[in-house]
Amino acid sequence: MSNTIRLTAAQATIKWLSVQLTPEGDRYIDGMWAIFGHGNVAGIGEALHAYRDVFPTWRGQNEQTMAHTAIAFAKAQKRTRAMAVTSSIGPGSTNVVTAAALAHVNRLPLLIIAGDVFATRRPDPVLQQVEDFDDGTVSANDCFRPVSRYFDRITRPEHILYALPRALRTMTDPANCGPATLAFCQDVQAEAYDYPVEFFSPKVWHIRRPVPDAGELARVVAKIKAAKRPVIISGGGTIYSQAEDTLADFATKHNIPVAETQAGKSGLPQSHAMNFGASGVDGSAAANAASIAADVVIGVGTRFQDFTTGSRTLFGHDADLVSINIHGYDAAKHGAESLVGDAKVTLEALSAALGDYRAADPDAGARADWLRAVDAYCARPDNQSAKPTDGQVIGAVQRATGENAVAMCAAGTMPGALKLLWKPSQGGYHMEYGYSCMGYEVAGALGLKLGAPEREVICFVGDGSYMLANSELATAVMRRVPFTVVLTDNRGYGCINRLQTMGCGGEPFNNMYVDCNVEVQPEIDYVMHARSMGAHAVKAAGTDQLEAEIAAARARNIPTVIVIETEAKDFPGTGLQITAGAHGHFWDVAVPQVSDRQKQRDRFAQYLDQIANAKISN
Repeated sequence: MSNTIRLTAAQATIKWLSVQLTPEGDRYIDGMWAIFGHGNVAGIGEALHAYRDVFPTWRGQNEQTMAHTAIAFAKAQKRTRAMAVTSSIGPGSTNVVTAAALAHVNRLPLLIIAGDVFATRRPDPVLQQVEDFDDGTVSANDCFRPVSRYFDRITRPEHILYALPRALRTMTDPANCGPATLAFCQDVQAEAYDYPVEFFSPKVWHIRRPVPDAGELARVVAKIKAAKRPVIISGGGTIYSQAEDTLADFATKHNIPVAETQAGKSGLPQSHAMNFGASGVDGSAAANAASIAADVVIGVGTRFQDFTTGSRTLFGHDADLVSINIHGYDAAKHGAESLVGDAKVTLEALSAALGDYRAADPDAGARADWLRAVDAYCARPDNQSAKPTDGQVIGAVQRATGENAVAMCAAGTMPGALKLLWKPSQGGYHMEYGYSCMGYEVAGALGLKLGAPEREVICFVGDGSYMLANSELATAVMRRVPFTVVLTDNRGYGCINRLQTMGCGGEPFNNMYVDCNVEVQPEIDYVMHARSMGAHAVKAAGTDQLEAEIAAARARNIPTVIVIETEAKDFPGTGLQITAGAHGHFWDVAVPQVSDRQKQRDRFAQYLDQIANAKISN
């Protein structure tokens, strides 16, 4: 009996992917998003058809947004499962590069199988081939190298015997997790090879939980025991480790307040007494006050991005920084005392070593004051005919939804406003803010709903991001995937307009439609646009109607788009001011040193004072 099976390289790839399993028995790669072109239709396309009964294929509208959908699915699944995306060569591949960067920054698994040029080079240059005049090995897919955790070019059919396991090993490694790219030469996809039968035996992928080093643990314990006013900064690693309850127990037992990053928000429900809200630029008054006063700052699963640290000005110069992280690279940032390990097991070990240690009581009054301020910002406006603020829109959505709702977003004003004002249950928040990628929102809502079908998904998107990428609405309609899109229309890029005029000392220019060099102001009918793709769409005249439409959307099996015009002005606490506002902290965005305008010169003088407070470390 032969111990090999003759398949094309593409057929072998899909057959192998179909038997890669989670410990629960599910497919680890839950199917592939595909747009076919000449670089993948005859190889990967034929193989996907051959194995369609055991490995599903989904058609999207754009390679980038297909990948965004896959990334959101993986995030919703807390990195325990992932999806794949295939593209043709040339623009099909480079369309995915932005999404690969998003997955790389956010440490999320994504398998990219990109069509490539002919390995034989016989018909070179093929359609869409990018030619390097000095390097014959280069193709458009080399763009993926800096934004992939693992990159390989498949130029022989037997290469997949080694490349596929390496790709999934990367994706399931909690420290190195990120996108894996296989640049698959199109002629090799269709080339046959006698593959070992055992290559296709089902394999279960386990995600490890590294325990902390004893020496690092002892040093961190000593620092915390000597602290009177520690604070925890909880990031996405808390959620990916499924350490939410462990964090809650740790914070309660040791009486330590918790501030959250964008990725870490909803690890603790907002109702938890130790949840002091958002950290940093778009942070709450309570959380930032605790961070400023802290003598030890304990990061859990965070990479201490500039929004989290107020561009290194939030924490006191005398504060010790501790970083619990699965990867040594992140754990050592800003000169922190590293504690490398899985968040859940490390918090458990740290709590046991701390024993009955309890910090001084945090300022519960500050937390209560902040929550009252949130309620005020989000209160129902008396004048329902006036355009609401983003905070009032958030309040209306909060009132219309329950514990089951997940608020999601990615770019513009809403990420800062939601981080500050949305009061989620555990798991009730999904934000792509590591890359702050406009165009993620609608596709991300589709992926989130696929990954968490039991949750009510509310997608907040501004008119700017909606205009950039909205076509996966049609995919959601075709697949009958329901979610609700709250489209806030302020007629331009309101967030960056505020940054330009308030934060950087500039003048309104090229952000709001009214400030653009155009002949006619656009009058875009977003309701009709969404309806044209099959979604249910309506325009809300005020927040009362918005609440009613959100409730009505739950009865549908297709996406609902609710358009509401909003006031573009800022309100305190969005964190979108460069100067420290009523809640938000400083954010370092460079200000011009030379200008003929006094406003700009005054802003630069203020900027110099602010960056003087930055804590410089390695």
